[in-house]
Amino acid sequence: MKLKILIADKFPDKYIEQMKKLNLEVTYEPTYGEKDLVEAAKEVDILVVRSTKVNEDAIKNSKNLNLIIRAGSGVNNINIQAANKKGIYVANCPGMNAVAVAELAVGLMISLDRFIPDSVIDFRNGVWNKAKYSKGKGLKGKTLGIIGVGAIGKEVAKRALAFEMNVYGKDITRIEGVQIKDFSEMDKLLPLCDVVTVHLPATEDTIGLFNKKMFGYMKDGALLINTSRHNVIVEEDLLEAIKEKNIRFAGDVFKGEPEAKTGEVKSHFQNNPNIYITHHIGASTEQAQDAVAQETVNIINHYAHSGIIDHWVNRAKITDAHYQLVVKHYDKPGVLAGVLDLLREGDINIEEIENVIFDGALAASCTMKLINAVSPDMLKKMKENPNIISVSHVEI
Repeated sequence: MKLKILIADKFPDKYIEQMKKLNLEVTYEPTYGEKDLVEAAKEVDILVVRSTKVNEDAIKNSKNLNLIIRAGSGVNNINIQAANKKGIYVANCPGMNAVAVAELAVGLMISLDRFIPDSVIDFRNGVWNKAKYSKGKGLKGKTLGIIGVGAIGKEVAKRALAFEMNVYGKDITRIEGVQIKDFSEMDKLLPLCDVVTVHLPATEDTIGLFNKKMFGYMKDGALLINTSRHNVIVEEDLLEAIKEKNIRFAGDVFKGEPEAKTGEVKSHFQNNPNIYITHHIGASTEQAQDAVAQETVNIINHYAHSGIIDHWVNRAKITDAHYQLVVKHYDKPGVLAGVLDLLREGDINIEEIENVIFDGALAASCTMKLINAVSPDMLKKMKENPNIISVSHVEI
């Protein structure tokens, strides 16, 4: 029976054809929204989305759903907790759109400095104002603070260094692979910066990070760019900082952004001369979309043919396991069943298990992460099994 896949966002045709060649039943509905998925995803095995929200109802209502793929990096549009409750894998395509987002961030940086959108609008309206638009400061020699030095932040750094800017970084984790200075505290970094660009996921640590206090550290007239998630910025505090400190802001995301691809839009950012907003297009270049689509196909292919989940984001990073049991055994039916029966009798829960086969398929090694210790008597019984080669039991 073919796996059923629903793609509920725009996706390049040639990669849909690649999926079909993998002997998969593919349904393509690029106009579907959050509410549509409650019924549309009921019978599918794999759901692919970009910006479409996958809510709790869609996950609860699904019968066969086993894998949700975010064709992009962030997974904040997917209800991870609901997926966890039903044991549904969530995967993403990290780093595939890093260059595209970095290019937009740099474009917004230049636009803010040179007032490009305003001058274009005036020209279209028949207004010539060279005096007004000849006041760009230039980026060479200016200090840039990159908040979030992951794949996108690193790409921004490369381009900013080519502009001969002074580049500093602040990350949630240690910065590696980029020759920029790291500051441990925002109150030391922000007062130095002429330009600040944000590239953070929406997490407990980052939501509301840029608030009144943070804006208080920034220079008067500084440029702020956000191409990450809207809720890392407290928008009301930003509007106040714009008014009080003449901070200029460019963003690709904002609160209340429409889910639909076209239509009307309303925001308290509208009609503010210090604010430029693009239409959440950071990852929307042909190059980026092709890279993301290819990675999506790769994830589906590996899952369909080997059960491996590439870029599995909701796998527990920390479990309650305190012991590890490694059983090397002959690759015969019933050997592991006997081991599992012993663990069941001892009321020992297995948190993780992996069985790998040695070349030649004569022997195998099964590694189990356990909550409780295995008793000496149980270990003795395992070792007495002629089909078990060796047993190792350690505290972890």
